[in-house]
Amino acid sequence: MTVSHEIPTRELVQRSILQRGPSTVADLAESLDLTPAGVRRHLAQLVEDGLLRSREQRVYGARGRGRPAKVFELTEAGRERFHQAYDDLAIAALEQLAESAGDVAVEKLAQERVSVVEQRYHALRHELPDAEPAEVLARALSADGYVASTRPAPRGVGGAGVQICQHHCPVAHVASRFPQLCNAETELFSELLGVHVQRLATIAHGDGVCTTHVPTVITPSDQEA
Repeated sequence: MTVSHEIPTRELVQRSILQRGPSTVADLAESLDLTPAGVRRHLAQLVEDGLLRSREQRVYGARGRGRPAKVFELTEAGRERFHQAYDDLAIAALEQLAESAGDVAVEKLAQERVSVVEQRYHALRHELPDAEPAEVLARALSADGYVASTRPAPRGVGGAGVQICQHHCPVAHVASRFPQLCNAETELFSELLGVHVQRLATIAHGDGVCTTHVPTVITPSDQEA
């Protein structure tokens, strides 16, 4: 018999994975202050319910002994438990727009949408002049529902730099049909950060997290130092 207080805990497990990305049992136990056994019990139920799936953890660089740890990530059904800004009606409307006005109209609409993030980014840069630009951009994205964070780039993935991780995408369903939305977002990142960024993964294409690599720019003074 399921105890009622377990339901909120399972929601916390899902939200932790949404915010932090694919997570191991140890990650979840630490972040939620639960025992590994308790976490496994909740994960098993969420997998059975089709809200989570598991896979082997990706290892960058030299792999140690033993099999990689298993990580858990949200399925599409799991993501639908959280806010989705667009639905099938939006896709139908964009398809009609593309048919009547062409792909250029869809691209223009995509650029207008990301302009909200651009405005919020500039406002935050003014408020936080000493913050790292990538961190400011992550905050701007989070305010728009993308639950974004930054982390150092893993060794061997795109070179030195940081990664912007968007753990939720309010327009994932639409972006899977209209990649112009992702393209406009990536172009905006490059423009705001002043470097050529590289999109490594997107939720719209079935990945667990939208991941963008932001390279570290090496200046002559850095090399001399």
